Amino acid sequence: MAFEIDIGFTSLTGKKEINEDFAAAMLPEPGREAMGAIAAIADGVSMGGMGREAAQTTVTSLVRDYFGTPETWDTTVALDRIIGAQNAWLAGLNRRRHPACGLTTLTALVLRGQSYSLAHVGDTRAYLLRAGEVTQLTHDHAVEHPDFSHKLLRAVGAEDRLVVDYSQGDLHVGDVFVLLSDGVHNVLPAKRLKALTLDGAQELSELLVKTALEQGSGDNATALVVRVLGVLDGLLQDENRLAQQLPIPPRLKVGDSLDGLTVTALVADNGINILYQVRDPASRKLYALKTLHPHRAHDAEERAMLAHEAWLAKRMRSGKIAENLVAVVDPLVEAPTGFYLLYEWHGGETLQQMLDRKHRFTLIQTVAAATHVARALSRLHRQNVIHRDVKPANLHQGEDGVLRLLDLGVALSGREPEATRLLHAGTPSYINPEQWGFNAQGGEGPEEPPDAQSDLFALGVTLYQLLTGGKLPYGDVLPYQAGRYYRDPTAPSRHNPEVPIWLDHVVLKAVALDKRVRFETAEEMLLALERGASRPLTAPPPTPLIQRDPTALWKIALGISLLFNALLIYWLLFLPK
Repeated sequence: MAFEIDIGFTSLTGKKEINEDFAAAMLPEPGREAMGAIAAIADGVSMGGMGREAAQTTVTSLVRDYFGTPETWDTTVALDRIIGAQNAWLAGLNRRRHPACGLTTLTALVLRGQSYSLAHVGDTRAYLLRAGEVTQLTHDHAVEHPDFSHKLLRAVGAEDRLVVDYSQGDLHVGDVFVLLSDGVHNVLPAKRLKALTLDGAQELSELLVKTALEQGSGDNATALVVRVLGVLDGLLQDENRLAQQLPIPPRLKVGDSLDGLTVTALVADNGINILYQVRDPASRKLYALKTLHPHRAHDAEERAMLAHEAWLAKRMRSGKIAENLVAVVDPLVEAPTGFYLLYEWHGGETLQQMLDRKHRFTLIQTVAAATHVARALSRLHRQNVIHRDVKPANLHQGEDGVLRLLDLGVALSGREPEATRLLHAGTPSYINPEQWGFNAQGGEGPEEPPDAQSDLFALGVTLYQLLTGGKLPYGDVLPYQAGRYYRDPTAPSRHNPEVPIWLDHVVLKAVALDKRVRFETAEEMLLALERGASRPLTAPPPTPLIQRDPTALWKIALGISLLFNALLIYWLLFLPK
């Protein structure tokens, strides 16, 4: 459903001479929809004479500057930076004037993805109307004694250091947020808000202000109403919030239930994540349920990594790339009791399972699989996503005939947690040499981060396995075992004479030691596979010995030196003088 809101705003001076309230709302520009929408209300403090200016500048700077912050920032961080800067500016002005003349309250609301965020200072208020109930979301920063009820304990511009209240929550279609100045909420108790609810946001804001003035309000009266008509797909911060708040389910057995889903099988347990097959009794449909191992329940980094996978999987379920992935499914209950991912279940088996049972892949099957994966990687890379764990165990051949790429758990998107980015992810035998510090000029050097070419190298290793019945181009590589890369791979046709030379060249180019020799993009590799023998690639040149082994020159020199010394000793001892 598209993100859609209805906004209404009404502000009247009332019995006062000037209106020192100010409110504003702003929607994102095209391309910035992920930032959501922002609305804010402020009530300037009249004692100094410039309350209106303080309220107007604070609200205006906040709603405008919010969209200038990076999308990667948490909403509360973005609000805090802007409010802090505005407070420092106002406080600086007030230090030069006595008494302080530029103070204001502030209540700001951001609707983003599937959550809302509130920032609050002073005695303006925010209410949430949901399912017929009214909830006050803010707490007044004012003296509670009735004789000093208008005495603020906090205000923007009053002190150099401003303490702002922040809160966040879930966003539901049908929610109505009401932001009010004290000229309205002082005479309209919360229970009256429920009775005044109307369908239109503008009509409701007008009714609230009109009713407050009729009830005898002696202050400016302002109401800002935001009605949620539709929400976007969840953002990464939504998933992170759920990951940290919801408990990790306990270890489940066959027959156990979770949120109405019945466990039918334990599929995998790697000590970090557990994958179950579950069934919905109502529809009889099978799903794959992925969650953290209970022993990892208190690991915030592991929770964040699973949250990133959930966000990335949801982001990938629209567009052509969805054809190549297992679709993630929203929880079947409105309020899940634990944090987990729910994927569609597809019958079939992985290519690794097929290799394990000695299945012999034909050339047509192998080239078709490689072509399909190259096309999938092309679509992923165009989304700036690096899979990082391409291998036969993560390629699933479904009973419906579709080959799908599994497991986005260690993928890079530019938004992944630092723990994911720093993790030396993937299976060692499928990781390109540069990630182990084996550089293109030979020898050891700094480790290079994974990129699109890393996925293509892993696809090349996978293709090599399918052609040779499970053999690896560099053998079983252990972490940081650079010695494995001191030779070029044997051509697949040496293991399987049915492999044509043109396919030899494609595979050897994909797994070449030198990064500069390999395919640069998935489209380049896909084109080579599709052209096949009609326009074959030239054989990649052998890697020079000095590049494969930088110590080779010293070894040769040492060998010559030893031979020369042996001849010299033989001449001195045995040849006639």
